[in-house]
Amino acid sequence: MSSVRLSDGTRLRTWTTGTPTARPPVVLLHGGPGLWDYLEPVAAMLDDLTVVHRFDQRGCGGSNPSEEQTMRRLQDDIDELRQHWGHQQIVVLGHSFGARLALTYAAAYPQHVVKVGHFSGVGLGDWRTPYYEERNRRLTPEQLERLTALQASRSPEEETEFRVLSWVTDHADREHAWQWASEDAAVPHPINFAANRALATEINAWSDDELIALVAGLPMPVWLVHGTGDPRPASAVQALARHIPHHEVRLIEGAGHSPWRERPDAFRQVLQEFLAD
Repeated sequence: MSSVRLSDGTRLRTWTTGTPTARPPVVLLHGGPGLWDYLEPVAAMLDDLTVVHRFDQRGCGGSNPSEEQTMRRLQDDIDELRQHWGHQQIVVLGHSFGARLALTYAAAYPQHVVKVGHFSGVGLGDWRTPYYEERNRRLTPEQLERLTALQASRSPEEETEFRVLSWVTDHADREHAWQWASEDAAVPHPINFAANRALATEINAWSDDELIALVAGLPMPVWLVHGTGDPRPASAVQALARHIPHHEVRLIEGAGHSPWRERPDAFRQVLQEFLAD
């Protein structure tokens, strides 16, 4: 672990693992927005293939606080890190919100991106309605009532319970979903809700036509990987893929929002093909 100082003075917590090979280095982008890096298990699946970089986005996890929360600033942060690490070109692989960030970084800095991984992101059209329908189906009536109450108001002592109820529906494997959500909820970092609101407001304001125009101009290959058990519908991601000139869609059967947990062998196989292609 190390700390990298950016041009505006903000320090980001970073990790570098892996093995230098002929393959380009990979930069992993975590989701949220407002969370912290949780992609160490993904990095471990890539470490024998190439160099892997991870970091906490500004204002999140172990990185410095920052009131500047825009997609453009996050894109510039990635490129400053790329320069710091001494890479001319990189692969960007983003998960959830990080998938959208990977697309926008590639559009802003296409000359520095070899390939984009859009993993467990969202796509075009109304993906929210089917997402909330499936989320509500996976909760008991009592759990949904409790989550609704905690969303409106909660004490610091209730924060972990709120996280578990918010994240337990991400997993298709209902037997292990509560355990996994509890593990994630126990991370001792506060969620940066200000960053979450600012960045979500920005990207939610984009029209489908604006997103289509952005991805239609990407010159590099883009892989869109999605679990069939993710409550965020794969159909919306497939709709987005149709507008990307060089794309590959891979669906991982039975996997939820974190496919490295539910289908690790299948997920690692996709990662190997992603880098080998």
